Amino acid sequence: MALIELQNITKTYTVGEVSQQALKGISLSVGKGAFVSIVGPSGSGKTTLLNIIGCLDKPSGGKAVIDGQEVNHLGRKDGARFRGENLGFIFQAFNLIPVLSVFENVEYPLQMIKNEPAPQRREKVRETLQAVGMLEHAHKLPDQISGGQKQRVAIARALVTRPKLVLADEPTASLDHETAFNVIRLMRGMRDAYGTTFLFSTHDPRIVGEAETIHTLEDGLLVPNASEEIPS
Repeated sequence: MALIELQNITKTYTVGEVSQQALKGISLSVGKGAFVSIVGPSGSGKTTLLNIIGCLDKPSGGKAVIDGQEVNHLGRKDGARFRGENLGFIFQAFNLIPVLSVFENVEYPLQMIKNEPAPQRREKVRETLQAVGMLEHAHKLPDQISGGQKQRVAIARALVTRPKLVLADEPTASLDHETAFNVIRLMRGMRDAYGTTFLFSTHDPRIVGEAETIHTLEDGLLVPNASEEIPS
């Protein structure tokens, strides 16, 4: 059963009198528990597509259905609730809260969105930080750790809620070779254990090589016959 169903998604940005069509009619189906990579040159529309799937932006046309919910017309409050209950995000810029510790950054979605009891959420945070190799840095602030460590914290924050879908924009860009493979193994393990769907926008051959399905975007369009399914 599909977790993501996109039908003829378009997106046009207008600045002054200039319009630019970022997506030109994307139709895509992604099944539950899939491990999918979207590749393409810079400016091809990959991040725009992830933002629409993640209810961070609205399409100009077409229909987006995520886990049975049509998300095109969700208002700000309903969109935020849907994201909090179903989605995890990994951004290139980390987006960590500078005044919160590593532990508190990872705990934040459990406390503010999921509202889980303190003993349960703290145990989840410890388990997830241990999985990404950051438990020993739990009490440090973001400006006290390296860029690669910040990315691992951002990944832990995305995974700690056990979301149905994780959207990742270049999630391993700041990681060394060994850490990147450890993180990819962690994600695949979570997919196998919880049925989490992972959708990546990436140039990293390490992720592309681990993906089970690859879709190529060029100039706002899926390239015909470029999608490739890779045997598990």
